[in-house]
Amino acid sequence: MNVLRFSFLITFLAIIFVAGRSYAEPVAMEDLPVVKLQALDKSTARTVTFQAKVGSTIQYGSLFIKTQSCRKAPPLEKPESAAFLQVWEVPIGKEKSEWIFSGWMFASSPALSAMDHPVYDVWVLDCLSDEKENKEAKESKAKEKTADPAALEAVEGDVVEEKQEDGDKNIDDVLNEVTEEAVE
Repeated sequence: MNVLRFSFLITFLAIIFVAGRSYAEPVAMEDLPVVKLQALDKSTARTVTFQAKVGSTIQYGSLFIKTQSCRKAPPLEKPESAAFLQVWEVPIGKEKSEWIFSGWMFASSPALSAMDHPVYDVWVLDCLSDEKENKEAKESKAKEKTADPAALEAVEGDVVEEKQEDGDKNIDDVLNEVTEEAVE
């Protein structure tokens, strides 16, 4: 009887040991210099696909989007791209900017960490190793130019400054203001 209990105990411990070691190892994701984003203007039901360099700030409508980081899993792992984005808005007619979103967005699970805005949605599609535009981004840019060239001023991910009128702020002023608010 003791031999049976001992063999059962050894088998049970072996199963626990094997099951405990079967967890997935964390995947080292690769930092890439370009993020591919898609945005939706809910008022017009139009989507736009564009790319932004990491560290740059782009404008879409009244939103300013700054990409802090973009990471992608290695090719042999489960496909995943994630980008750390900071999004703020300068509402028309207001002087003060408002934080909309700051955090990681995941391409495979956009609802996991989504931006909540009544007019715009922005989500991550992929992280790219270079700035070569793919066919989908070119088509989206061509549609945008023919439909309304003022709708998206920063298709290529450059920092965009609106024409300043008396009392308007440029993007550097807005970025400094938002950063100061975050520190306080």
